[in-house]
Amino acid sequence: MARTRKKTTAAEAKAGATIHLKWVRSAIAAPVKHKLVVKGLGFTRLNQVIERQDTPSIRGMVAKVPHLVKVVSGSN
Repeated sequence: MARTRKKTTAAEAKAGATIHLKWVRSAIAAPVKHKLVVKGLGFTRLNQVIERQDTPSIRGMVAKVPHLVKVVSGSN
C-alpha cells in the first residue's frame, strides 16, 4: 500500500500561519542540491529574512538545509 501525504486544506491555508526564515550561511561550498533548496525557498542574498507559508513542504525544505537556514520566528 502506497503512503499518501495529507493535503493542506483551504481552511488551513487561510489561517495565515507563516514562518520567517533567515539565510545565515553561504551555500558556496554546499552541494548543488542544497543550493537549489535555498534558491527554491526564495533567497537571493545572505542574511536575508523572508516570510513563507508554514506548510509541510516548506518545513521539509528547511529540514534539508538546517546548517544554511535559520527559523527566526513563526506566527499564527
